[in-house]
Amino acid sequence: MQTETVFKALSDPNRMKILNNLCSKDCPCNVGEVACCCTVDLSVVSRHLSILKNAGIISAEKRGKEVFYHVNRKEVAALLRQTAATIEKTCCS
Repeated sequence: MQTETVFKALSDPNRMKILNNLCSKDCPCNVGEVACCCTVDLSVVSRHLSILKNAGIISAEKRGKEVFYHVNRKEVAALLRQTAATIEKTCCS
């Protein structure tokens, strides 16, 4: 997981809505369940999910014909903690 890729993926408001929606769920969601939070087409949501997946923020699991997505919570949290620690170390108070 590269920091630059993650932050670029998180820079889009629709991707943040998607991530927030996925984080609020207790189980993996398919595209239709994820899309309920956005006002964009299902194909656009799929594209956003692909960007989040390529950044390592979410993972996908195929079950039959459907793909279910979930957040890589531990990895994302660790990256954000590391970024915060770096900022605290290198920035003057």
